[in-house]
Amino acid sequence: MTTTSPAVGPLVQAFFAEHLLGHKRASPQTVGTYRDAFRLLLDFLRVQTSTEPVALRLADLDAPMVLAFLDHLEQGRGNAVRSRNLRLAAIRSFFRFVALREPDSLGLATRVLAIPTKRATRTLVTYLTRAEMDAIVAAPDRTAWAGRRDHALLLTLYNTGARVSEITGLRRSDVQSGASPTVQLHGKGRKERIVPLWARTARVLRAWSHELGDTPDGIVFPNARHGRLTRHGVIYVLGQAVQRARSRCVTLGTKRVSPHVIRHTTAMHLLQAGVEITVIALWLGHESIETTHMYVEADLSMKQQALANIAPLGDGARRFKPNDHLMAFLSSL
Repeated sequence: MTTTSPAVGPLVQAFFAEHLLGHKRASPQTVGTYRDAFRLLLDFLRVQTSTEPVALRLADLDAPMVLAFLDHLEQGRGNAVRSRNLRLAAIRSFFRFVALREPDSLGLATRVLAIPTKRATRTLVTYLTRAEMDAIVAAPDRTAWAGRRDHALLLTLYNTGARVSEITGLRRSDVQSGASPTVQLHGKGRKERIVPLWARTARVLRAWSHELGDTPDGIVFPNARHGRLTRHGVIYVLGQAVQRARSRCVTLGTKRVSPHVIRHTTAMHLLQAGVEITVIALWLGHESIETTHMYVEADLSMKQQALANIAPLGDGARRFKPNDHLMAFLSSL
């Protein structure tokens, strides 16, 4: 470590306060993801260098140390390649900022920016059947306040395919229960979208809203202290529902169910119902239709239907014969 290397602390603070929040006006989700990446990185550096984060210098974050941190994420913490690449994206963004802010550190920044993202194995998406999803939605005990909330939350999650951050941030003013009931979701990157509600979902949300009382700008799904549910709170609610549902739907016993699996389930059920893939992309808030295309790849029934329309090789497919004089003339050329 060189004493002339700038301190890390002021650069990290400027990166978050000036660059992300001021210059880029990054979404809370992006800021949260980057914050978590730097917490992990600084904790790792504390152990490796025996230096408190406040005393770290930029030279401590050279490419070999960043590579060691990425290896630690995969091997020490058991993170997937996707998580590793998300942490690297946060570090890269920081060093692009550093390259402009500290020209003398351009060489160090260039070495870190040269670290490649790792190719990940692309697995097929996991989703639930309609019977499994119905069992989960019906699982909460609706004789209790928490059970009625959980039932409404799970049904809305399934109807909308919302992300956890979108469902926990949902406010009463975002739900419209008129002739065409809808819900407005506030998604990643400050993108908003409106999703239609099934009649059943709208009816459940109306009853739940009436129970919450007159708080038009309040949270739709509060916790027991009437604050906002956390991500872990939603995961706990879903886990409890899955546990109860397993007694009536045995196929759930072998499946790991997360909020994102519910999102995949919404997309697959829309696709199987004949909804256009472009509409599903809008429904889920996908920036690119290529992201939505993974559901087509995962749907075995669509592949089986396509296969049924193709004559097997052993069946002697018939050769095309023109059925009028013009077609015969063209075929003879």
